[in-house]
Amino acid sequence: MFNKIIKRGHRKIKADANEPAVFSYGSATAYRSSHPGPTINHASRTTLASSVANSQPTPVVAPSPTPDRGPLSPSAVETLPYFRDVTASDRPALFLRKLQLCSILFDFSETLKSVREKETKRQTLLELVDYIQSGSNKLSEQLQEELIRMISINIFRCLPPAAYENTGSEINDPEEEEPYLDPSWPHLQIIYELLLRYVISSDTDTKIAKRYIDHSFVLKLLDLFDSEDPREREYLKTILHRIYGKFMVHRPFIRKAINNIFYRFIFETERHSGVGELLEILGSIINGFALPMKEEHKLFLVRALLPLHKPKALALYHQQLSYCIVQFVEKDYKLADTVIRGLLKYWPLTNCQKEVLFLGELEEVLEATQSAEFQKCIVPLFRQIGRCLNSSHFQVAERALFLWNNDHIVSLIAQNRSVIFPIIFESLEKNMQSHWNQAVHGLTANVRKMFLEMDCELFEECQRQYAEKVANAKELEEQRDLAWKRLEAAAKSGAEEMEMVLVS
Repeated sequence: MFNKIIKRGHRKIKADANEPAVFSYGSATAYRSSHPGPTINHASRTTLASSVANSQPTPVVAPSPTPDRGPLSPSAVETLPYFRDVTASDRPALFLRKLQLCSILFDFSETLKSVREKETKRQTLLELVDYIQSGSNKLSEQLQEELIRMISINIFRCLPPAAYENTGSEINDPEEEEPYLDPSWPHLQIIYELLLRYVISSDTDTKIAKRYIDHSFVLKLLDLFDSEDPREREYLKTILHRIYGKFMVHRPFIRKAINNIFYRFIFETERHSGVGELLEILGSIINGFALPMKEEHKLFLVRALLPLHKPKALALYHQQLSYCIVQFVEKDYKLADTVIRGLLKYWPLTNCQKEVLFLGELEEVLEATQSAEFQKCIVPLFRQIGRCLNSSHFQVAERALFLWNNDHIVSLIAQNRSVIFPIIFESLEKNMQSHWNQAVHGLTANVRKMFLEMDCELFEECQRQYAEKVANAKELEEQRDLAWKRLEAAAKSGAEEMEMVLVS
């Protein structure tokens, strides 16, 4: 029966080069052509029919991951039946032959090169996804090994140089530039989908799968996070998260490997495309940390997450980073002081846009901070907030004043007003007297009024101390001016006496 299908299937495939190659979860069947998928004949390999006759799949050596093998001759392509057209005992051998076909690499930089061969590979990949997704075909250990080998050959590759590597320019805002789109994505996407379906399948035994999805595989997967194609990074994020959830033995290794990527990014390159996606994975991991929190996790916060505020490209991943930081504080409120002091340590001096981001993150952290931890860092914290209040960049001053719109922060301030009022009162008065922006002037007046209503006596005392400080400063300035005038007079008198001596 199977031999008849093989003979009947020996007809050429007509592939439409313009057929869209878009793929989404669960849509493999919709994109399959009505023609069966082809494979490549190799004289040195046993035929499918003979391997089926022996009822045991013949081991297949996958092609080495070399560049494009060149255009394939149409006469070398034969068709293979679908899995549904063969008996269950024949499917393992057919699965191996299809993996064999999908292990061949093509050059996607030339769209008109090997068009038919590329399309037949894509159709075969779609069928493999359906085969894994169906759940009715449990893979043997040999098939799993060959599957991971085929996936590795296709996805583990040298990434093209990033735009800044060619031009030497700084990393720009991704919203201002067109994202890089890998021309091989129509195939890569299906291969990533195949790997995802294999990882999440209930039939995948972790004891067997971990032999092939090992530390080396995970490290190579992490290297791909530097891809400039956002679609690839999104798939990698989902797959790595699933691997972390399913393979418990890999969890410490994955965390350590991500740490190393961050260290290299912070202290060496400051260039990496996938920091945001890695932080998204970590955000979910941190959310699952058990209490009391391990010392290893606290060190990760101090040594990796907080220093991530240092690079210039912070804006590209700040949202994900802020989420991770706040997760730590919500998990263990005693970490609030550590986090706040860490933010103050890396506070930007000349980058106003980063200051705005820091202030937004600071508000989220303070919202999760308890009174006892808040009291430990009041003085350095509000000295920095006072500097922000007087910033000539109106967005920084405005964002700092917005802290008083948060009820929890206002409550913390009210409990510690005797320490906080004297620190920032001068900044508020300076804004009232000389800040150029009307919005900042109005917000300052509201905060000042809030202080007055909160504690009238303390407000008046701060006002009196500020008036004395201004008067003393004015008196000191007058004394300084008088001293300079005396020096000028003495210098002038000395010059005249010297002139008279020289004349005489």
